[in-house]
Amino acid sequence: MPLVEINFDGIIGPSHNYAGLSLGNVASASNKGLVSHPRAAALQGLAKMRHNLRLGLPQGFLLPHRRPDEAWLAELGTDAAAAPPSLRPAAFSASAMWAANAATVSPAPDTADGRCHLTVANLRTMAHRSHEAPETLAQLRLAFADAAAFAVHPPVPATFGDEGAANHMRLAAAHDSPGVEIFVYGHRGGAYPVRQHEEASRAVARLHGLDPERTLFACQSEAAIAAGAFHNDVVAVANGHVLFAHEQAFEDRAGVYAALRRVFPELELVEVPAAAVPLKEAISSYLFNGQLVTLPDGAMALVLPEEARETPSVWAWLEALAAGNGPIRRLFVVDVRQSMANGGGPACLRLRVVADPGTVDPRFLADEAKLDRVAGVVERHWPERIAPADLADPDLPPRLEGARAALLDALDLAALA
Repeated sequence: MPLVEINFDGIIGPSHNYAGLSLGNVASASNKGLVSHPRAAALQGLAKMRHNLRLGLPQGFLLPHRRPDEAWLAELGTDAAAAPPSLRPAAFSASAMWAANAATVSPAPDTADGRCHLTVANLRTMAHRSHEAPETLAQLRLAFADAAAFAVHPPVPATFGDEGAANHMRLAAAHDSPGVEIFVYGHRGGAYPVRQHEEASRAVARLHGLDPERTLFACQSEAAIAAGAFHNDVVAVANGHVLFAHEQAFEDRAGVYAALRRVFPELELVEVPAAAVPLKEAISSYLFNGQLVTLPDGAMALVLPEEARETPSVWAWLEALAAGNGPIRRLFVVDVRQSMANGGGPACLRLRVVADPGTVDPRFLADEAKLDRVAGVVERHWPERIAPADLADPDLPPRLEGARAALLDALDLAALA
């Protein structure tokens, strides 16, 4: 089969809660302490997957991690029952749901050995995400076990922060054609930490065997990070020959565009001016954290959160875009409010992998029947609500363990138990 883009969405785990752990993520901080609804969150995520399947887009998924993470707590000399308030929320976090941070992916047409390379992100900047890498590595090595088609790398050393595909873009004439890969890093973020280090990006490019002539490293603007764009995918996204970006996405905007046009003359830039959509509104609506996709008929579409439609400046700009002669002609809106309230939109929930579906472990590929099966597990086992005080409830960890075990059993993935 030809290579196609498969979106692997993170199934939102049963411990989904609003602990406000992500410094620099405005939505996460704003909703700290609210009651979360894990069951509704997971069903919203599954509905998004189902929506995209019905558009004719290949769809996969990744599984929730063990929560609370007792192995991580043991390394810190404690456990879920005794963990201090400074550690307990990080041990319960369901943040692995945001699969865009699982790894950086370079498709086979771009790499020296003709395999798709995936490097797991170390996520070392934030405590609640810093312990995700071992389980992510285990899942990716199972899903992409075909060594003739894939190379799955462990994280780069945690000396340099790496946040995965959320800071990586690719331009190509088609998914199965050689492309240009863009790694976006930060130098300054005002009051907020910079999460993607330039050296981590360069290390990943070397590990993947990318052509230096077709690899670009771009600095994210300090203004964007300071405004709450903790990852590049909050202010820019690429698909095919199109780069869709906010005017203030890059520190050296003109230099980035000029470099791209030199190596990729086919570039079609769709830039949103700050005068039309201020940076603050672009970030709060997650305009750029929609999924920019190519439909089976070749048309390009944006899959957007409800918040984009509810932001007047954003929706007015998008309607004009879709009505024009540009490459993006269709808009789809999905409800992922539970994820959005914790700081992740439609694009945060998925990892893009260009591959032959026949080389992927089929247990990680979605169809309607499998999503029905997952939804049934969620409806039976996921908590309806979690308040902050519930993280100290001794009855919660066994409930979470049982919910995850039921999901693994339903998907024949007991190997991940």
